[in-house]
Amino acid sequence: MASLEEIVLALGQVGLWIQAVGILVIIWIIVQVITMYFNRRRRLLLEEINKRLKRVESKINKISK
Repeated sequence: MASLEEIVLALGQVGLWIQAVGILVIIWIIVQVITMYFNRRRRLLLEEINKRLKRVESKINKISK
C-alpha cells in the first residue's frame, strides 16, 4: 500500500504538470492577442488602400468618358 508521502509526491507532480500546462496556455493566449493586434492593423491598412484605389479608379473612369 502506498504511504502518505508517496501520495503527496504524486499529487505534487500532477500539480507541477497542471501548472506547466497553465503557463503554456497563458503564453499561447498572449501570442494570439499580439497576432490579432497586428492582423487588425494590416486589415485597416488594406481597407485604406482599397478606398484609395476605388477613388483613383473612379477618377480614371471620369477622365476616360
